[in-house]
Amino acid sequence: MHEVAIDGTMSRIKENMAKVKHKLIVMSNKGGVGKSSVAVAFAALLSSRGSKIGLLDIDIHGPSIAKMTGKEGILPGADGALLEPVPVKKNLVMLSVGSLAARGDTPVIWRGPMKLTILKQFLADVHWGELDYLIIDAPPGTGDEPLSVCQLLPGLAGGVVVTTGQEVALLDSMKAVNFLKRLGVTVLGILENMTEFPCPHCGKNVDLFKAGGGERAAATLGVPFLGRVPFDADLLKAGDEGRLLMDVNKDSPAVKALAAAIEKAVAGLAS
Repeated sequence: MHEVAIDGTMSRIKENMAKVKHKLIVMSNKGGVGKSSVAVAFAALLSSRGSKIGLLDIDIHGPSIAKMTGKEGILPGADGALLEPVPVKKNLVMLSVGSLAARGDTPVIWRGPMKLTILKQFLADVHWGELDYLIIDAPPGTGDEPLSVCQLLPGLAGGVVVTTGQEVALLDSMKAVNFLKRLGVTVLGILENMTEFPCPHCGKNVDLFKAGGGERAAATLGVPFLGRVPFDADLLKAGDEGRLLMDVNKDSPAVKALAAAIEKAVAGLAS
């Protein structure tokens, strides 16, 4: 297993992260399951109820949080030697590699050591301040970025695994869950995303990716099931436009399902 070297940065990480009550990682074992949308929704929903939230995008090669929060191209500020995360709304700040690039289409061509360096800086050299939650959006898979963060972060409270409902999701969910368990991170639950949507012609629900794979994986692995989030075109459109749907349409079935999911996940922190 890859090991994170101990250096002077570790003491700064420990000191900086001591001001954050709960650190949560949102991950999946493959892309395209809506993991970043879930991370943004969790952060926005928690901030709306008065919690102070930091949202950290550690997807080095495919960052999307800056665009999804409407802050693409806005550089972080500086407070002495520390970077200031980008304000998104009241009680919510964000930082992403996408916040540091002058253009959103600029590729990041880095090997492992360079990625580890930037991850350390995101944790040690950013003025996150006093936070109730730091939500970490990880890239797909169980590689350098999620592994390094799980090893670097003192007191990582737990992880949420996002999947879709088809049968192959069972194996993918197992890999992500077992990754967290192996690293001693509490699995807060599996969330089954982009399930049914109402047919605009007949009104019946249509399962885009079948249904039940995430729930079966949770039962098999003995971890909580956080529920199903229906497919919502408005949620996808809002992300593309940098809007937070949960702030303008609390009655959206997807927003309601996401709100219920984060309540279950947060309840798992206290148990």
